[in-house]
Amino acid sequence: MLKDSGHLLERDAEFANRHGYSKHKPALPLYTVADAESAIRHIEAVDFRKAFSPIDGVTAQMFPAGHILGAAMIRLNQGETSILFSGDLGRPDDPIMLEPEARLLADYLVVESTYGNRKHDDVDPEVSLTETVTATVKRGGTVIVPAFAVGRAQSLLYYLHRLKKKKALPDVPIFLDSPMAVDASEIFCRHLGDHKLAAGECRELCATAHYVRGAEESKALDRQAMPSIIISASGMATGGRILHHLKALASDERNTILLTGFQASGTRGAQLLAGSRQLSIHGQVVPVNASIEAMHMLSAHADADEIIRWLTPGGHRPRQTFVVHGEVSASDTLCHRIRTELSWEAQAPEYAETFNL
Repeated sequence: MLKDSGHLLERDAEFANRHGYSKHKPALPLYTVADAESAIRHIEAVDFRKAFSPIDGVTAQMFPAGHILGAAMIRLNQGETSILFSGDLGRPDDPIMLEPEARLLADYLVVESTYGNRKHDDVDPEVSLTETVTATVKRGGTVIVPAFAVGRAQSLLYYLHRLKKKKALPDVPIFLDSPMAVDASEIFCRHLGDHKLAAGECRELCATAHYVRGAEESKALDRQAMPSIIISASGMATGGRILHHLKALASDERNTILLTGFQASGTRGAQLLAGSRQLSIHGQVVPVNASIEAMHMLSAHADADEIIRWLTPGGHRPRQTFVVHGEVSASDTLCHRIRTELSWEAQAPEYAETFNL
Protein backbone atom coordinates (compact mmCIF):
# COMPACT_ATOMS: atom_id res chain seq x y z
CA MET A 1 0.00 0.00 0.00
CA LEU A 2 2.88 2.39 0.75
CA LYS A 3 4.29 1.81 -2.72
CA ASP A 4 0.88 2.38 -4.30
CA SER A 5 0.53 5.61 -2.34
CA GLY A 6 4.04 6.71 -3.35
CA HIS A 7 3.18 6.01 -6.99
CA LEU A 8 0.02 8.15 -6.74
CA LEU A 9 1.97 11.00 -5.13
CA GLU A 10 4.55 10.85 -7.90
CA ARG A 11 1.81 10.92 -10.55
CA ASP A 12 0.08 13.87 -8.85
CA ALA A 13 3.35 15.81 -8.73
CA GLU A 14 4.12 15.02 -12.36
CA PHE A 15 0.61 16.12 -13.38
CA ALA A 16 0.95 19.36 -11.38
CA ASN A 17 4.28 20.15 -13.03
CA ARG A 18 2.97 19.37 -16.50
CA HIS A 19 -0.07 21.64 -16.08
CA GLY A 20 1.64 24.28 -13.93
CA TYR A 21 -1.05 24.69 -11.25
CA SER A 22 1.07 24.07 -8.14
CA LYS A 23 2.52 26.95 -6.11
CA HIS A 24 5.67 24.83 -5.72
CA LYS A 25 8.25 24.99 -8.52
CA PRO A 26 8.72 22.12 -9.02
CA ALA A 27 5.96 20.24 -7.22
CA LEU A 28 7.43 17.29 -5.36
CA PRO A 29 5.70 14.18 -3.98
CA LEU A 30 5.49 13.87 -0.20
CA TYR A 31 7.31 10.58 -0.67
CA THR A 32 8.18 8.36 -3.61
CA VAL A 33 8.02 4.66 -4.46
CA ALA A 34 11.73 4.46 -3.61
CA ASP A 35 11.06 6.08 -0.21
CA ALA A 36 8.28 3.56 0.42
CA GLU A 37 10.50 0.63 -0.52
CA SER A 38 13.18 1.92 1.83
CA ALA A 39 10.68 2.24 4.69
CA ILE A 40 9.18 -1.20 4.06
CA ARG A 41 12.57 -2.80 4.65
CA HIS A 42 12.34 -1.59 8.25
CA ILE A 43 8.84 -2.97 8.86
CA GLU A 44 8.48 -6.24 10.74
CA ALA A 45 5.15 -8.05 10.90
CA VAL A 46 3.96 -9.01 14.38
CA ASP A 47 0.97 -11.24 15.11
CA PHE A 48 -1.91 -9.95 17.21
CA ARG A 49 -1.44 -10.58 20.96
CA LYS A 50 2.24 -11.55 20.58
CA ALA A 51 4.44 -9.66 23.05
CA PHE A 52 7.46 -7.88 21.59
CA SER A 53 9.91 -5.20 22.68
CA PRO A 54 10.03 -2.15 20.36
CA ILE A 55 12.59 -0.43 22.61
CA ASP A 56 14.62 -1.57 25.61
CA GLY A 57 12.57 -1.78 28.78
CA VAL A 58 9.20 -1.59 27.03
CA THR A 59 7.00 -4.51 25.97
CA ALA A 60 4.10 -4.17 23.58
CA GLN A 61 1.13 -6.17 22.33
CA MET A 62 -1.28 -5.41 19.51
CA PHE A 63 -4.95 -6.40 19.51
CA PRO A 64 -7.65 -6.24 16.80
CA ALA A 65 -9.32 -2.82 16.65
CA GLY A 66 -11.90 -3.84 14.04
CA HIS A 67 -11.56 -0.65 11.99
CA ILE A 68 -10.05 -2.04 8.78
CA LEU A 69 -8.06 -5.14 7.92
CA GLY A 70 -5.00 -5.19 10.19
CA ALA A 71 -6.07 -2.22 12.33
CA ALA A 72 -4.67 -2.58 15.83
CA MET A 73 -4.85 -1.10 19.29
CA ILE A 74 -1.57 -1.32 21.17
CA ARG A 75 -0.73 -1.68 24.85
CA LEU A 76 2.71 -0.65 26.08
CA ASN A 77 4.14 -1.80 29.42
CA GLN A 78 7.15 -0.35 31.20
CA GLY A 79 7.73 -1.75 34.65
CA GLU A 80 4.51 -1.39 36.63
CA THR A 81 2.97 1.15 34.25
CA SER A 82 0.85 0.46 31.15
CA ILE A 83 -0.80 2.59 28.50
CA LEU A 84 -3.37 1.51 25.91
CA PHE A 85 -3.79 3.29 22.56
CA SER A 86 -7.17 2.48 21.01
CA GLY A 87 -6.10 3.34 17.48
CA ASP A 88 -9.05 3.74 15.09
CA LEU A 89 -11.91 1.81 16.67
CA GLY A 90 -14.23 -0.21 14.47
CA ARG A 91 -17.95 -0.77 14.93
CA PRO A 92 -19.47 -3.67 16.86
CA ASP A 93 -21.97 -4.62 14.13
CA ASP A 94 -19.92 -4.13 10.97
CA PRO A 95 -21.01 -6.69 8.32
CA ILE A 96 -17.42 -7.41 7.24
CA MET A 97 -14.98 -6.63 10.04
CA LEU A 98 -14.74 -8.45 13.36
CA GLU A 99 -15.65 -6.22 16.28
CA PRO A 100 -12.90 -4.52 18.29
CA GLU A 101 -11.25 -6.48 21.09
CA ALA A 102 -12.81 -5.68 24.46
CA ARG A 103 -11.08 -2.84 26.28
CA LEU A 104 -7.92 -4.07 27.94
CA LEU A 105 -6.70 -3.16 31.42
CA ALA A 106 -4.22 -0.29 31.44
CA ASP A 107 -3.19 2.51 33.77
CA TYR A 108 -3.60 5.13 31.05
CA LEU A 109 -5.85 5.17 28.01
CA VAL A 110 -5.59 7.09 24.74
CA VAL A 111 -8.87 6.87 22.79
CA GLU A 112 -9.88 8.20 19.39
CA SER A 113 -12.83 10.58 18.94
CA THR A 114 -13.44 10.88 15.18
CA TYR A 115 -17.19 10.67 15.80
CA GLY A 116 -17.02 11.71 19.45
CA ASN A 117 -19.97 14.09 19.08
CA ARG A 118 -22.13 12.13 16.66
CA LYS A 119 -24.22 9.02 16.29
CA HIS A 120 -24.33 7.17 12.98
CA ASP A 121 -27.59 7.04 11.05
CA ASP A 122 -29.59 3.88 11.63
CA VAL A 123 -30.83 3.88 8.02
CA ASP A 124 -30.25 0.58 6.22
CA PRO A 125 -27.27 1.15 3.86
CA GLU A 126 -28.86 -1.08 1.23
CA VAL A 127 -32.00 1.07 1.16
CA SER A 128 -30.02 4.29 0.91
CA LEU A 129 -27.70 2.92 -1.77
CA THR A 130 -30.60 1.57 -3.82
CA GLU A 131 -32.42 4.91 -3.73
CA THR A 132 -29.35 6.89 -4.75
CA VAL A 133 -28.29 4.60 -7.59
CA THR A 134 -31.84 4.17 -8.93
CA ALA A 135 -32.56 7.90 -8.96
CA THR A 136 -29.25 8.69 -10.66
CA VAL A 137 -29.58 6.01 -13.34
CA LYS A 138 -33.15 7.16 -14.03
CA ARG A 139 -31.69 10.58 -14.91
CA GLY A 140 -29.12 8.90 -17.15
CA GLY A 141 -26.31 9.80 -14.76
CA THR A 142 -23.31 8.20 -13.08
CA VAL A 143 -22.71 7.73 -9.34
CA ILE A 144 -19.21 8.94 -8.43
CA VAL A 145 -18.05 7.58 -5.06
CA PRO A 146 -14.92 8.93 -3.35
CA ALA A 147 -13.90 6.00 -1.15
CA PHE A 148 -11.02 5.03 1.07
CA ALA A 149 -9.10 2.28 -0.70
CA VAL A 150 -8.87 0.02 2.35
CA GLY A 151 -12.11 -0.79 4.11
CA ARG A 152 -14.66 1.56 2.55
CA ALA A 153 -14.22 0.29 -0.99
CA GLN A 154 -14.74 -3.29 0.21
CA SER A 155 -17.82 -2.32 2.25
CA LEU A 156 -19.35 -0.71 -0.82
CA LEU A 157 -18.64 -3.80 -2.90
CA TYR A 158 -20.26 -5.91 -0.19
CA TYR A 159 -23.51 -3.96 -0.30
CA LEU A 160 -23.51 -3.63 -4.09
CA HIS A 161 -22.98 -7.38 -4.41
CA ARG A 162 -25.92 -8.09 -2.10
CA LEU A 163 -28.15 -5.67 -4.00
CA LYS A 164 -27.17 -7.05 -7.40
CA LYS A 165 -27.79 -10.58 -6.16
CA LYS A 166 -31.32 -9.56 -5.11
CA LYS A 167 -31.75 -7.70 -8.43
CA ALA A 168 -32.53 -4.56 -6.42
CA LEU A 169 -30.21 -2.34 -8.48
CA PRO A 170 -30.41 -1.15 -12.07
CA ASP A 171 -28.13 -3.24 -14.27
CA VAL A 172 -25.25 -0.78 -14.69
CA PRO A 173 -21.50 -1.45 -14.69
CA ILE A 174 -19.56 -0.94 -11.47
CA PHE A 175 -15.93 0.17 -11.70
CA LEU A 176 -13.34 0.05 -8.93
CA ASP A 177 -10.85 2.66 -10.12
CA SER A 178 -8.09 2.60 -7.53
CA PRO A 179 -5.02 0.35 -7.80
CA MET A 180 -4.69 0.42 -4.02
CA ALA A 181 -8.34 -0.59 -3.51
CA VAL A 182 -7.91 -3.40 -6.05
CA ASP A 183 -4.89 -4.70 -4.13
CA ALA A 184 -6.72 -4.35 -0.80
CA SER A 185 -9.72 -6.31 -2.09
CA GLU A 186 -7.44 -9.16 -3.14
CA ILE A 187 -5.72 -9.07 0.27
CA PHE A 188 -9.12 -9.56 1.92
CA CYS A 189 -9.43 -12.91 0.19
CA ARG A 190 -5.99 -13.98 1.46
CA HIS A 191 -6.78 -13.19 5.12
CA LEU A 192 -10.09 -14.90 5.71
CA GLY A 193 -9.62 -15.29 9.46
CA ASP A 194 -9.37 -11.54 9.99
CA HIS A 195 -12.91 -10.69 8.91
CA LYS A 196 -16.40 -12.20 8.79
CA LEU A 197 -16.54 -13.17 5.11
CA ALA A 198 -16.23 -16.77 3.98
CA ALA A 199 -13.99 -17.58 1.01
CA GLY A 200 -16.88 -17.80 -1.45
CA GLU A 201 -18.38 -14.51 -0.26
CA CYS A 202 -15.02 -12.80 -0.61
CA ARG A 203 -14.55 -14.01 -4.17
CA GLU A 204 -18.08 -12.90 -5.10
CA LEU A 205 -17.53 -9.49 -3.49
CA CYS A 206 -14.33 -8.97 -5.48
CA ALA A 207 -16.09 -9.98 -8.71
CA THR A 208 -18.83 -7.36 -8.26
CA ALA A 209 -16.82 -4.60 -9.91
CA HIS A 210 -14.62 -4.31 -12.95
CA TYR A 211 -11.10 -3.51 -11.77
CA VAL A 212 -9.57 -0.51 -13.52
CA ARG A 213 -5.78 -0.68 -13.42
CA GLY A 214 -4.41 1.57 -16.18
CA ALA A 215 -4.58 5.36 -16.41
CA GLU A 216 -6.00 5.31 -19.95
CA GLU A 217 -8.85 3.00 -18.93
CA SER A 218 -9.55 5.32 -16.00
CA LYS A 219 -9.78 8.33 -18.31
CA ALA A 220 -12.14 6.44 -20.60
CA LEU A 221 -14.69 6.12 -17.79
CA ASP A 222 -15.35 9.86 -17.99
CA ARG A 223 -16.17 9.65 -21.69
CA GLN A 224 -18.66 6.80 -21.62
CA ALA A 225 -22.28 7.62 -22.42
CA MET A 226 -23.97 4.98 -20.29
CA PRO A 227 -24.76 5.33 -16.56
CA SER A 228 -22.38 3.60 -14.18
CA ILE A 229 -21.01 3.50 -10.65
CA ILE A 230 -17.40 4.64 -10.23
CA ILE A 231 -15.68 3.95 -6.90
CA SER A 232 -12.33 5.70 -6.66
CA ALA A 233 -9.88 7.01 -4.07
CA SER A 234 -9.31 9.13 -2.14
CA GLY A 235 -12.23 9.11 0.29
CA MET A 236 -12.13 12.84 1.07
CA ALA A 237 -11.30 13.81 -2.54
CA THR A 238 -7.89 15.14 -1.52
CA GLY A 239 -5.99 13.35 -4.30
CA GLY A 240 -5.90 10.32 -6.56
CA ARG A 241 -8.00 9.38 -9.56
CA ILE A 242 -11.25 10.60 -8.00
CA LEU A 243 -10.16 14.18 -8.76
CA HIS A 244 -10.11 13.50 -12.50
CA HIS A 245 -13.61 11.99 -12.30
CA LEU A 246 -14.93 14.93 -10.31
CA LYS A 247 -13.36 17.40 -12.72
CA ALA A 248 -15.05 15.66 -15.66
CA LEU A 249 -18.40 14.72 -14.13
CA ALA A 250 -19.29 17.06 -11.24
CA SER A 251 -20.76 19.72 -13.54
CA ASP A 252 -23.39 17.37 -14.99
CA GLU A 253 -26.68 17.63 -13.08
CA ARG A 254 -27.60 14.05 -14.02
CA ASN A 255 -24.76 12.68 -11.89
CA THR A 256 -24.49 12.06 -8.15
CA ILE A 257 -21.46 12.42 -5.89
CA LEU A 258 -21.90 9.96 -3.05
CA LEU A 259 -19.86 10.63 0.10
CA THR A 260 -19.47 7.53 2.25
CA GLY A 261 -17.46 8.48 5.31
CA PHE A 262 -15.90 11.13 7.51
CA GLN A 263 -14.89 14.30 5.69
CA ALA A 264 -12.23 16.26 7.55
CA SER A 265 -12.46 20.03 7.69
CA GLY A 266 -10.75 21.71 4.75
CA THR A 267 -11.07 18.77 2.35
CA ARG A 268 -13.03 18.83 -0.90
CA GLY A 269 -15.33 16.21 0.58
CA ALA A 270 -16.17 18.53 3.47
CA GLN A 271 -16.81 21.37 1.02
CA LEU A 272 -19.26 19.21 -0.91
CA LEU A 273 -20.95 18.10 2.30
CA ALA A 274 -21.36 21.76 3.31
CA GLY A 275 -23.12 22.50 0.02
CA SER A 276 -20.32 24.08 -2.01
CA ARG A 277 -21.27 24.38 -5.68
CA GLN A 278 -17.72 24.63 -6.94
CA LEU A 279 -14.39 22.92 -6.32
CA SER A 280 -10.82 23.87 -7.07
CA ILE A 281 -9.17 20.91 -8.81
CA HIS A 282 -5.77 21.00 -10.49
CA GLY A 283 -5.83 24.80 -10.54
CA GLN A 284 -9.27 24.97 -12.18
CA VAL A 285 -12.62 26.00 -10.70
CA VAL A 286 -15.05 23.17 -11.37
CA PRO A 287 -18.79 23.88 -11.07
CA VAL A 288 -20.73 21.31 -9.06
CA ASN A 289 -24.19 20.70 -10.51
CA ALA A 290 -24.33 17.01 -9.58
CA SER A 291 -26.47 15.90 -6.65
CA ILE A 292 -24.58 15.42 -3.38
CA GLU A 293 -25.57 12.49 -1.16
CA ALA A 294 -23.97 11.16 2.02
CA MET A 295 -24.06 7.76 3.70
CA HIS A 296 -22.52 8.37 7.12
CA MET A 297 -23.68 4.98 8.37
CA LEU A 298 -20.96 3.36 6.25
CA SER A 299 -18.21 4.82 8.41
CA ALA A 300 -15.74 2.27 9.77
CA HIS A 301 -15.22 4.41 12.88
CA ALA A 302 -17.25 3.77 16.03
CA ASP A 303 -19.66 6.59 16.82
CA ALA A 304 -19.89 8.32 20.21
CA ASP A 305 -22.28 5.80 21.76
CA GLU A 306 -20.22 2.87 20.47
CA ILE A 307 -17.02 4.35 21.90
CA ILE A 308 -18.70 4.77 25.30
CA ARG A 309 -19.91 1.16 25.17
CA TRP A 310 -16.38 -0.01 24.33
CA LEU A 311 -15.01 1.94 27.28
CA THR A 312 -17.59 0.75 29.80
CA PRO A 313 -17.12 -3.03 30.40
CA GLY A 314 -14.71 -4.43 32.96
CA GLY A 315 -15.10 -1.96 35.79
CA HIS A 316 -11.44 -0.94 35.56
CA ARG A 317 -10.94 2.83 35.69
CA PRO A 318 -7.75 4.18 34.09
CA ARG A 319 -5.82 6.76 36.07
CA GLN A 320 -6.28 9.15 33.15
CA THR A 321 -7.96 9.03 29.76
CA PHE A 322 -6.68 11.14 26.88
CA VAL A 323 -9.14 11.86 24.07
CA VAL A 324 -7.43 12.37 20.70
CA HIS A 325 -7.85 12.01 16.91
CA GLY A 326 -10.91 14.15 16.50
CA GLU A 327 -11.84 17.69 15.61
CA VAL A 328 -12.02 19.94 18.67
CA SER A 329 -15.79 19.73 19.13
CA ALA A 330 -15.75 15.92 18.81
CA SER A 331 -12.90 15.46 21.29
CA ASP A 332 -14.35 17.91 23.81
CA THR A 333 -17.82 16.34 23.62
CA LEU A 334 -16.52 12.81 24.13
CA CYS A 335 -14.27 14.02 26.94
CA HIS A 336 -17.30 15.53 28.70
CA ARG A 337 -19.28 12.30 28.30
CA ILE A 338 -16.46 10.22 29.76
CA ARG A 339 -16.28 12.50 32.79
CA THR A 340 -20.03 12.65 33.40
CA GLU A 341 -21.18 9.16 32.39
CA LEU A 342 -18.20 7.10 33.54
CA SER A 343 -16.85 9.44 36.26
CA TRP A 344 -13.32 9.04 34.86
CA GLU A 345 -10.53 11.58 34.70
CA ALA A 346 -10.38 12.64 31.06
CA GLN A 347 -8.93 15.42 28.96
CA ALA A 348 -8.40 16.31 25.33
CA PRO A 349 -4.72 17.28 24.92
CA GLU A 350 -3.79 20.28 22.82
CA TYR A 351 -1.26 20.10 20.00
CA ALA A 352 2.29 19.42 21.29
CA GLU A 353 1.12 19.22 24.92
CA THR A 354 3.10 16.70 27.00
CA PHE A 355 2.34 14.68 30.11
CA ASN A 356 4.49 12.84 32.62
CA LEU A 357 2.93 9.47 33.50
